[in-house]
Amino acid sequence: MVLAKKIGLSFVLSLLVGVAACAETTEFPPPETPPPPPPGGTADATPPPAAAPATKAPAAPRVDTSLIPRDVLFGNPDRASPQLSHDGKQISFLAPVDGVLNVWVGPADDPSKAKPVTADKVRGIRRYFWAYTNDHVLYVQDKGGDENWHVYAVDLKKGETKDLTPIDGIAARIEGVSSKIPGEVLVGMNDRDKKVHNIYRINIKTGDKKLVFKNEGNFAGVLADDDFKVRLAMRKAPDGGDVFIDPSAKPKEKGKDPEPYLTVPFEDAETTNPVGFDATGKTLYLVDSRGRNTAALFEVDFASKKPKLLVEHPKADVQRFMGHPKTGKVQAAAAVYERPTWQAVDKSIQPDLELLGKLGEGEIMVLSRTLDDKRWLVALVPSDGPVKYYRYDRDKKKTEFLFSNLKALEGKPLAKMHPVVIKARDGLELVSYLTLPKASDPDGDARPDKPLSMVLLVHGGPWARDNWGLNPMHQWLANRGYAVLSVNYRGSTGFGKKFLNAANNEWAGKMHDDLIDAVKWSVDSKVADPAKVAIMGGSYGGYATLVGLTFTPDQFACGVDIVGPSNLKTLLATIPPYWAPMVATFHKRMGDPNTPEGAKQLEARSPLSHVDKIKKPLLIGQGANDPRVKQAESDQIVKAMQAKNIPVTYVLYPDEGHGFARPENRMSFNAVAETFLAQCLGGPIEPVGDDFKGSSLQVPAGADQVYGIQEALQSVKK
Repeated sequence: MVLAKKIGLSFVLSLLVGVAACAETTEFPPPETPPPPPPGGTADATPPPAAAPATKAPAAPRVDTSLIPRDVLFGNPDRASPQLSHDGKQISFLAPVDGVLNVWVGPADDPSKAKPVTADKVRGIRRYFWAYTNDHVLYVQDKGGDENWHVYAVDLKKGETKDLTPIDGIAARIEGVSSKIPGEVLVGMNDRDKKVHNIYRINIKTGDKKLVFKNEGNFAGVLADDDFKVRLAMRKAPDGGDVFIDPSAKPKEKGKDPEPYLTVPFEDAETTNPVGFDATGKTLYLVDSRGRNTAALFEVDFASKKPKLLVEHPKADVQRFMGHPKTGKVQAAAAVYERPTWQAVDKSIQPDLELLGKLGEGEIMVLSRTLDDKRWLVALVPSDGPVKYYRYDRDKKKTEFLFSNLKALEGKPLAKMHPVVIKARDGLELVSYLTLPKASDPDGDARPDKPLSMVLLVHGGPWARDNWGLNPMHQWLANRGYAVLSVNYRGSTGFGKKFLNAANNEWAGKMHDDLIDAVKWSVDSKVADPAKVAIMGGSYGGYATLVGLTFTPDQFACGVDIVGPSNLKTLLATIPPYWAPMVATFHKRMGDPNTPEGAKQLEARSPLSHVDKIKKPLLIGQGANDPRVKQAESDQIVKAMQAKNIPVTYVLYPDEGHGFARPENRMSFNAVAETFLAQCLGGPIEPVGDDFKGSSLQVPAGADQVYGIQEALQSVKK
């Protein structure tokens, strides 16, 4: 059972989320997210624009040899994402092989004997887990960032890897694994109809598949139990709400759907979701915001629909869960306001949680548990140090340190991340996270000794959120001397339905006002120098960057847009087939292009419509294979700027998608961005050096506007 699974909007779409170049994460490198994404730009991207006329060469920024190297912050981890096999005999983790992340497996009592069991040579594996056979590892991979995910099974005894979904052009997604059916995996594939996913049971050894749910009802997602029976199927209603059907229920009329098992109004659709069944299939766990503001966790008798409240929080939605590995019963859950607040539902694990809480400062994350629940694998995640991994013996109440994710971080001058709550102009509370250069805040009170240059780092989504923890982007920018502020603006998830729905039809409206209010707070609090604030972000954060430079052109000193949409009309006009069931939701939250009012609003809120207002330096990064925000979204704003003789620097990666997964590409882009920001904000730099080596980086426009870039490109060519 996967208790974190959600079949509402946030499961089917992580709209504009998953930007590996600037995603918040607890591990290095930031992982990509496999679930189906949101709409992109035009289907066939036009060629990169021609370079703009040369401008005066920029001055060389100040070099500081004491900076934390970019390859430490954005390169591969030593070891990350460890897991125990279900029988507890083996341990696995991600580690590089010739610079590419692969899965390693070894004896649980001696991780140093682990050996690689996969052989990815290009993008690296970022998501994997154990099958219940204990002899197989499952992982997902796409090609060049196209997000047409395939599911692979590694036979550890034979040393063979099998593609379980060997069909070109499909986007497969894992729907579940079960200890009751250890030799199979439940997979969704849009093989019959590109708009929807059928559900198959696939034999891990042979690849043979059996159809268990033919999706002929335009269902956007399903939830199955441990017997691999589809128990709920979700369809988006015309008004953007959710309708959940029990496929086994008998309809009142032949050829009709059964009566809905659960109906969720539009205003609750993002905050009300079934998250899993227990092993018996009789108990459904439901996160529900209906009749309240924040989403609470309920235990529901599936037959009678009788709910029992388990966990709630006055200011935050319940978002995280711990379930017993055998019974599937929820044992603890957490809401996340500033930081997670865990509540034990099963009091038998309270002593375990209390003991683990003494490991050190940071967040405790239980990553895996053996089927007999005697051994756990636990991560301690601080905000200013490497992630530490421990094996925990429940019988002996003993923890054993295994390894950290990156030894090179030890002893580095990392800075603490501080939660701050900022009031928006209309009174909404914006939970935000501030990181300051270590030397600027000797007393640790989250206020520098004098105002600093600042980077406003905007998360993607917008239906996602920033969290507290180890964040390579925060550490990188703070180490370069900048204050870094991440803001959970309205529309961010986890803060109740009122906060989320306050963003409806507010792209470039009140959502942007929240960012401006956060900048004002930083200036009033003597954190930021008002003349030296940059805006930077990926995906929706990239859109927010473009909005910042067009709608409020005097507010920011410069902007860094990573895979951000520039035209909301083209963004929505090219929704891939399997996002079609959710189109009503996009229209209600962003604007309906099929109505005169909606079309006018989308055009008015598109940065492309206001290009002539750009007066500050802009850097754009784009993956050519991005299925969410197509290359055309960046191409068209670059062309529009060039047509008006407005300088812009455009960096393109032909082997990347929605963000930059390959370490070489991450480091090359951030080398460009570091120098670009230094030119705007006056901070120090680590020279480009060899950071373009092995990267696919292209600079179709504006290479001459960032110091040292042309020379570095020529050096790589030589």
